[in-house]
Amino acid sequence: MVDLDHLAITVTGRAELFPEAARLLEAQGQAAPSLDGLSLIMEEPLRVGVSDADSVLGRGAIGSAGEFSVPDVPVRDIHMSLAASFEHEGFVRSSTVVFDTVFTRTRPRTDIIGARVWALPTSFHDALTRAVGESWIRAHTQDRARTLREAGFILGRVVDASGAPVAGARVVLDRGDLAHRVYYPAPDFLGSTQEATSATGLFVYVHSGEAAETFSLSILGSRDYLARSAGATAGTGLVLTLYPGSIPR
Repeated sequence: MVDLDHLAITVTGRAELFPEAARLLEAQGQAAPSLDGLSLIMEEPLRVGVSDADSVLGRGAIGSAGEFSVPDVPVRDIHMSLAASFEHEGFVRSSTVVFDTVFTRTRPRTDIIGARVWALPTSFHDALTRAVGESWIRAHTQDRARTLREAGFILGRVVDASGAPVAGARVVLDRGDLAHRVYYPAPDFLGSTQEATSATGLFVYVHSGEAAETFSLSILGSRDYLARSAGATAGTGLVLTLYPGSIPR
């Protein structure tokens, strides 16, 4: 038996630029920013959204090859999910979910290894904002925000069993009143639709710029993609990878 109320785990993995961000920088002839030495925070996104003073569950640093290890993360404080977050100059404040209690139906019982954490350069955020459109962001936030960062957003990537992006996937939320907030950026990031993912497999959820919201999301017409918990709060982005089955890709 594992006493989850007194268990502390270590989270290890690798931090990298978000794949589409790296491709966009390369296409524009821009150098990729380094993550070496940047601090990393393990936190509960839901508690961050409600300004809980105890939302931080651990701290670490990113190594020269992107590796990180954060020890002594208390399992008892993980309610919906555990995320790795960082906020540094040149990057948008973002959180990558590394453990989802809705997805697994339990809290972690062992160390988390091989976690993938994605960094979002400011220039990539700006490209996403242009793809969605300032006018739509202002409409969704009742003029409280003009950028995705100000509004709060979710950036998702739908992949197949091999980890390759999936085109033609449509993301559905368990809250129908929020369905109109999902956008699918074009591969060149010059626009977006609300139909389905492009060849990049990307989707963006635009938050209201107000209090935190939580919901679950899944892929329309597919039983292979289990429902995932998600949430959004102003000033930050949540990064999710939707993959079939239960093994991260």
